[in-house]
Amino acid sequence: MPAQTRSSQGNAAWSHAPTTLTLSWLALSLPLVLWDTVYVLGRPHTMEGGWMHWPLWPPYKLYGTVDHVYGWKAFNANNGFTSAQGFLNAVETSMYLVYLWNVFARGEAGTRAVKGRHGALTVVTGFSAAVMTLSKSVLYWIVVGANEYYSGFDNIGHNSTRDLVLLWVMPNAPWIFLSAYMTYVMGSDIVDGIAGTAEHDKDE
Repeated sequence: MPAQTRSSQGNAAWSHAPTTLTLSWLALSLPLVLWDTVYVLGRPHTMEGGWMHWPLWPPYKLYGTVDHVYGWKAFNANNGFTSAQGFLNAVETSMYLVYLWNVFARGEAGTRAVKGRHGALTVVTGFSAAVMTLSKSVLYWIVVGANEYYSGFDNIGHNSTRDLVLLWVMPNAPWIFLSAYMTYVMGSDIVDGIAGTAEHDKDE
């Protein structure tokens, strides 16, 4: 269901309200992304044996053996892709936090609808962050997948099909599908706002 809009009376009446799924996904995903970002940018201290590893990042001991891009192999090889991805995670997270601050600080009680120019800035910020997440997530799958294919599956080829699906494909898939969903609903909201303003101007 698209985000709520009111555009029939022009900019003064237009508003953006996040969908329940958007807020639920951000509430779940942002702590996980922050956790992942600090791990990536904090390496090697957050890795096994580092002073920051316990108690927050022991699961990465396993994940680093599943996907060597996150493990010692890539770090020792000075592979910059992981840290570059972590930096973009930090940018995206900051944009989502700005989006949420606008929704909860400026939005109406109940619907969290943000009106007028503030609503427009809010939805553009959320849309931009969602596009970044979707692009980066797809790029990760394409780059890692293509790189693995042409390098004989050097980083993930050691996994069984079951482990690969459960520990690599499934944990990453929600970021593609749900960021695509947010891109669609927020993009639809922006289009509705522009179309409503254009119709209002034409009627004047």
